[in-house]
Amino acid sequence: MQIGAHVRDDDPLAAAAELDAEVVQFFLSDPQGWKAPQPHPRAAELKDSEVRVFVHSPYVINVASLNNRIRIPSRKAVLQQVAAAAEVGAEGVVVHGGHVTKNDDPAEGVANWRKLFERQQQEGGFEVPVLIENTAGGANAMARGFDDLARLWDAVGEFGAGFCLDTCHAHSAGEDLVGIVERVRSITGRLDLVHLNNSRDGFGSRRDRHANIGSGSIDPEVLREVCATANAPVVLETPPEGQAEDIAYLRG
Repeated sequence: MQIGAHVRDDDPLAAAAELDAEVVQFFLSDPQGWKAPQPHPRAAELKDSEVRVFVHSPYVINVASLNNRIRIPSRKAVLQQVAAAAEVGAEGVVVHGGHVTKNDDPAEGVANWRKLFERQQQEGGFEVPVLIENTAGGANAMARGFDDLARLWDAVGEFGAGFCLDTCHAHSAGEDLVGIVERVRSITGRLDLVHLNNSRDGFGSRRDRHANIGSGSIDPEVLREVCATANAPVVLETPPEGQAEDIAYLRG
């Protein structure tokens, strides 16, 4: 059971040492922008480190979108993030499942995800795995409920798509966390990363507001059970001031 956190991007290894973390996740570019990642100043250290590294892509990416002005830059951004992630020795790039608008057919959003993987397979595949993350809300989301996730995986699973489970997102989407690891694997056949977060909001709220392990609406023992059974690296995206305590609780 290897546990870490989403940390500052300037010096992830120093942050890992402060938290006694075995895993780190960070951004390689502005999470709210489209600019391509620049070479990371500590790329060689990160690549040589024993700390496991994951990259979170910018939130603006929406591969599913039917709007060309969003979808086309999103595809380009995923490729840029993957290339930059390879330079820091990352094991995966987390990309939110995205959505189409309320008047669009969700099947077309699923098809857009498939096109991304199909096209990249023709180029030899992704240098670093793309880990699709479940989301808390959004109209016609691709990976909110697990029925949605199953439809998406029918389209992309054959290409080796990875999966990142966010516990806050699942809870807010109305998915029971008890036994969720087994349910995920029954759909995707894999679980590559867990974002272990409590939620400031209630079950089914469709709101994405993270809380520290002991202070949200999810029973902390349920979160600890997810951590214990996931057989995957765990990253906390909880408020930084409580992350050390969160890690200690989970290890306990």
